[in-house]
Amino acid sequence: MSVQSADRSGPVLANLQRLLPSLESLYTDVHAHPELSMQETRTAALAAERLRASGYEVTTGVGKTGVVGVLRNGEGPTVMLRADMDALPVEEATGVPYASRVRAKDPEGKDVPVMHACGHDMHVTWLVGATTLLAQSRMCWRGTLLAVFQPAEETAQGAQAMIDDGLFKRFPKPDVVLGQHVMVGPAGVLASRAGPITSAADSIQIRLFGRGAHGSMPQSAIDPVVMAAATVMRLQTIVSREVAATEAAVVTIGALQAGVKENVIPDEAIIKLNIRTYDENVRKRILASIERIVNAEAAASGAPRPPQITPLDRYPLAVNDPQASERVGAAFRQHFSAARVREAGPATASEDFGSFGAEWHAPSVFWFVGGIDPEVYAKAKAANRINDIPTNHNPRFLPVIHPTLEAGVEALVVASLAWLPA
Repeated sequence: MSVQSADRSGPVLANLQRLLPSLESLYTDVHAHPELSMQETRTAALAAERLRASGYEVTTGVGKTGVVGVLRNGEGPTVMLRADMDALPVEEATGVPYASRVRAKDPEGKDVPVMHACGHDMHVTWLVGATTLLAQSRMCWRGTLLAVFQPAEETAQGAQAMIDDGLFKRFPKPDVVLGQHVMVGPAGVLASRAGPITSAADSIQIRLFGRGAHGSMPQSAIDPVVMAAATVMRLQTIVSREVAATEAAVVTIGALQAGVKENVIPDEAIIKLNIRTYDENVRKRILASIERIVNAEAAASGAPRPPQITPLDRYPLAVNDPQASERVGAAFRQHFSAARVREAGPATASEDFGSFGAEWHAPSVFWFVGGIDPEVYAKAKAANRINDIPTNHNPRFLPVIHPTLEAGVEALVVASLAWLPA
């Protein structure tokens, strides 16, 4: 398969400006009506409706709420384009007219606010835009488009759920798997790299057992609060003292829960932590260190039983195929100009996007699209205050609609045409 040497996106993107009002309306609608992981029925219906209107063969309910659209356009390669659909249990604080006021029940039955705090609403809109434009311009390319709207990326369930529901058997195998994510960065600027692009992630719950007592009689207790505090402090030494400076890892304690009243020593404490790594050997060492530390601190406290260590979820390492990355990068530089296409470092964020390519044994490429107003970003950078910009998962995270919307649609079209011959 030869690399497409010229930027052939012009005729395909000719209708983008005309399509923008419809896409902007879709984006604000999805943003205002977010849905939690594995509850994305409304979003999935909107995606399916747009795909059918463009002539795609549409299958719904793949992996519970996933949607797959297939557009066959003669002999040629198959290109898979993926967008995730789910939102987060976060209360929105952006103040925009289309801000979410939605509340829903989480998997534990708790009433929670819901917000598209990670940009998946933009991802859905990008894929709808790209699939629409490519369907309108079938005379410009040959091959098969496979559009995948995936549920439950935020809980690391969605990609595997679609795979377990027969994705690989029911649909054509792609020659390349393509995906993108809106991130903090100047809107309209793209960033990617060959090799690891997002980290592997493991989330773990640790249940520590003590013996409760009256707060005035600590001698009668085995205090799980003290046990948990000592464990948390010791876990902080894993990265600083057990991981080499040339290796990369993150260990974050996200939750520490114990007791309900100030004068009651509880029976138990819960620690929830998250690990990010780029190397499987480092990952295994960190997991072993966690188990060693947790058990040792419990033994030192005289715990009546060993701690309970429970895996919560796991994201695989996402690795961009070197040859496919160069092919996409060359197409991007030709279309957007070199100034808008940058080299990314490996992100400590995690994604289950990599499961599609790794398990389908197909090359995959994932990249980032900036979503912050360029002037706002430039001022923050000049003042050395980029960390003040709300990041993904923040209640104030909100990509600027333009030019973020246009850039993401263009990127998917340009990357697809790097594979699809005329």
